[in-house]
Amino acid sequence: MTWRRARSFLLWAVSSLFIGTALQAQDPLEIVRRSVERDWTDYASVKNYTYRERIDFRRYARDGKLSSTRTETHEILILDDRPYERLIARDDRALSDAETRKEQEKLDRETAKREHESAARRAEYEKQRAEDRQFIREIPNAFTFRLDGVETVSNQAAWVIGAEPKLSYRAINSDAKIFSKLRAKIWIEQATYHWVRVDAQALDALRFDFGLLRVAPGGTLHFEQTRVNDEIWLPSRIVVRADARLALVKKVRAEFDIRYSGYQKFQSDSRIVSDGQN
Repeated sequence: MTWRRARSFLLWAVSSLFIGTALQAQDPLEIVRRSVERDWTDYASVKNYTYRERIDFRRYARDGKLSSTRTETHEILILDDRPYERLIARDDRALSDAETRKEQEKLDRETAKREHESAARRAEYEKQRAEDRQFIREIPNAFTFRLDGVETVSNQAAWVIGAEPKLSYRAINSDAKIFSKLRAKIWIEQATYHWVRVDAQALDALRFDFGLLRVAPGGTLHFEQTRVNDEIWLPSRIVVRADARLALVKKVRAEFDIRYSGYQKFQSDSRIVSDGQN
């Protein structure tokens, strides 16, 4: 499974209008089905925002003490309606002048490239987004759901829904096989059906193609969103904790801690509207 798909699975911002009777709204399967029907990326609004992504990768010794840490901070820009990651800091230190020039040159090249991309290339991107949508729409088929109650998240009422993998589920492709290896609890906002929090546990080994990382059973995944400009829910944090194998050989206890901040919206008159986050 690709890291892009894995992050997409954690990073979707599913939403829909509140439709239906009160009885239907209390059916956890119906809640989940409706929550995945709209574009889970909330694409029309997300593409208007820039933000920062800070990634901490920590390794722990067998005694549980922190043995090493590595941090990268990216500025996420929107080029031709698609995100672009520009490295701006390592280990909370600004890049050198030479590194900054190199990153700017990469940005300039990518900007020019996207401006001259063919219609076929853009169609391929839309095809990929459609495949991601199909991937997310498999969720109601892959799990058995239960309604565990209602809690408040970011001052909003949210259903708390438990999800257990369905033994009878047959994955539509290799990426969808991840669903059979996860147990999850999902917080879905009642007013808009956004997924505002997810806690998941690996029941079997999860493999990702970045760094040939293999997450062992028992690893946990945590995802949170925050309300921005009273308009949209956007990711605020992703945490992955697990005993893992790098390159399928070296076993480490590792933690990825990804934090999102500094959401800014570009208006048509080029003014920036900030949500006040740092």
